[in-house]
Formats: sequence, C-alpha cells, structure tokens
Amino acid sequence: MVSEAEKAQFFVILKKLSEAVGVSGHEFEVKKVVIEEISDVVDEWRVDSLGNIIALKKGGGNGPKIMISAHMDEIGLMVTHIDKRGFLRFTGVGSWNERILPGQRVIVCAGDVKVRGVIGAKPPHLMTPEEKKQVIEMKKLFIDIGATSSDEVKELGIKVGSIAVLDREVVRLGGTDRVTGKAFDNRVGVTSLIFALKLLSDVEHEAEVYSVFTVQEEIGLKGATVSAFAVKPDVGIAIDVTTANDIPEVDEKDWVTELGKGPAIKVMDKGNISHPKLRELLIKIAEEEKIPYQLEVLPGGATDAAAIMVSREGVPVATISIPCRYIHSPIEVLDLKDAVYASKLLAAFVKKLSKDHIKRFSML
Repeated sequence: MVSEAEKAQFFVILKKLSEAVGVSGHEFEVKKVVIEEISDVVDEWRVDSLGNIIALKKGGGNGPKIMISAHMDEIGLMVTHIDKRGFLRFTGVGSWNERILPGQRVIVCAGDVKVRGVIGAKPPHLMTPEEKKQVIEMKKLFIDIGATSSDEVKELGIKVGSIAVLDREVVRLGGTDRVTGKAFDNRVGVTSLIFALKLLSDVEHEAEVYSVFTVQEEIGLKGATVSAFAVKPDVGIAIDVTTANDIPEVDEKDWVTELGKGPAIKVMDKGNISHPKLRELLIKIAEEEKIPYQLEVLPGGATDAAAIMVSREGVPVATISIPCRYIHSPIEVLDLKDAVYASKLLAAFVKKLSKDHIKRFSML
C-alpha cells in the first residue's frame, strides 16, 4: 500500500525538482535540490567533472556494488540569434515535437536571472490554407520577451547560448493522485531514487549502493557513460519514465503501460534488452512485496541502462519505469502511486541483493 503521507511527501519533492530549470548541460538548480535531499541519507557524495552526482550508501561489507541511475536533465531550448528588435531565435536541446511549441510561455535563463517570454509565430489569419495544415517548423518560431531592441535583451544578460524551458507549475488534477507538469522525464525518476534512499535510511543491506544522478541523458546518455566507468558496478538499474499511451485514439495494443497499474519492469527498448535473470529477480521481489507492476516493451527510446550495460567488461542491467503520459511536453501526467511503488521496489531490491545473485547472473 501507498499511504497518503507518502504521496504527499513524494509530491513535495517532485514539485521542487520539476519546477527547477535543468536543461541538458545546465542541471545546476536540480543538483542543488538533489544534494539538499540526499545529504542526510547517504554516507558520502561527490560531483564529477561532467556534473554527475555520485552518492554512496555503504553496505555491510564485501557486498555487490549497485549503480542506480536517474538522469536530472530535461529537454529545452537554446538561443541561436537575437534580432535587432529583440526577438530570440532558438533551437532544441533534446528531442522536441515541434507542434506543441507555438503559444507556449517560457523562462529564458541568463545566469541567475530568469526572464519570462512567449513563443510566437506567424499569426494564423496571415497563413495560407496550406500553411494552416502544416506543423510550424522550429526555425520559423521565435521567443518574444517584450524587448524592443537587441540592446535591451543583452542588458538582461541573454545572449546566444542562453537556455530556456517551458513555463509550468506542477499541480494535482482534480484532487486525484494524478499530477501534471514539465520535466517529469526524468525528475520523477530522480524523486523516486531520492525517496528510495529515504526508505533505506535506517535499513541494513549487504550491497554498496551508488546512486548516480546523471547529466546530459537527453543528448546521448553522456552522464551515465562516464559515471558507470568510474563506479565499476556489478549490476546497474536505471529509473526513468516510459510512455503510458492509455488515452483516446490509441489502440490498446499500443499502450505500452497504463497509469495506476504500478511501475513497469522493462523487458526491452531501443537501447538495450534487460538482463533476463535480473528482470526475473525484480519481478520476484515485486510479487513478494505485493508491489503492483507491469512488463514493458518499448518500441523506441533508451535509458541510462544502455550506457551502463556496455561499460568496461559489461554490466547486467534492468530498468524500472514510471508510466507517464505526454512525455516531452509541458503537460506530462503521472500517478503518484506508481512513482512511490517504484521507490519501494528499488528499496526492496537493494535490501535483498546479494553476491550470490551476481554469480547467478553469469551462469548458463
């Protein structure tokens, strides 16, 4: 069961993380929140040269080394040009569906200064009938911050290379356990890992637990690649979102996962196939702990597990996924129960993993 107190505590952390700005390569605000939340539940932590947070919770000695990875970064926008009237042209950081961008409010960051703006486009009443049928390309969009000249923009500290995110608050939907906001990919995974560490704060376990909050996943799993090399884990777990396509206009066979049915234990995505014995261990633990779960086969996408798997001599990996609707949009939707259950599954896995399990992973 997931208690109301657990959901409330989880929501508070998720809201702080989601509303922070953390575009790939610029995860500074998110890192501050993570460090604040984990400092009293891990034995030590450090930030590596790429910006990953690597936190260690020590085990009982001579136990297996687990790397649990949750990426901190979100997709965003980057300024490419400032015209003489103060409009900003931009490109995407990470993978965007361009059809959602026109008409959005944004926050443009210039150091510690945040400037609100809107994404504008050619007005519809000036479009030809053919143009109205088409998705407006990103190169034809611009950000309007209310400036009247390029000098005004520069006085604010905004320049080529400044980053922007969509402007959204995390809120509950209709007083339910469903919540919506931006950057749940993957701030909910980050929150679930933090919450799991809090569940483990007074628990003894054999394993050495390396919780790694990675950077630059959205542009090619960069943070997981270097941190896995440094940690040298015996086993790796990624915690990330997956698509919940349980909505109108999508056939049930294409749903992948559903909200409210528990976290998903990934079988395969475009980046890797979960180690079969590790996957079965997660299933066994979920059933023992009475944690609802789903099995996930995702046609596209990848997680940090794909990078951890091929580190050094190879690492058995699996992914625990949190179902999420409308991924890579400012209105992502998830169920708090699924996310808390993901934390409980992670914590149970840590408590039960032993050296014997690691040996079995390499047996025929």
